[in-house]
Amino acid sequence: MLKRMCTAKIAYATVTQSVLKYDGSMGIDSSILVASGIHPYEMVLIANVTNGRRFETYTIPEPAGSGNFCLYGGAAHMGKVGDELIIMAYGYLDAAELARFTGPKVVKVGPHNKLL
Repeated sequence: MLKRMCTAKIAYATVTQSVLKYDGSMGIDSSILVASGIHPYEMVLIANVTNGRRFETYTIPEPAGSGNFCLYGGAAHMGKVGDELIIMAYGYLDAAELARFTGPKVVKVGPHNKLL
């Protein structure tokens, strides 16, 4: 049996842009994607700490070092500039992988969405 587990998490991110007229999703500074182990175009669950909303979307890489966390398209309805987010990625683990699993890789960002 496979178990769906949280494998990566970006905490304390702040929305920097919200653009309704866009083809989709969640733009994330690519250096933060790399640090978290979340891949470009990977499906993620976003928890908006500011307004309590949760939604699924996929990641789009933003320029490295930009600090960008952008809500695009329909996701723009889920938050606004300044909202705090938690971004979580999931994977399906088998029994052997679960035995070795020690929890998600967690990265935290501080002011201006810079890695802590």
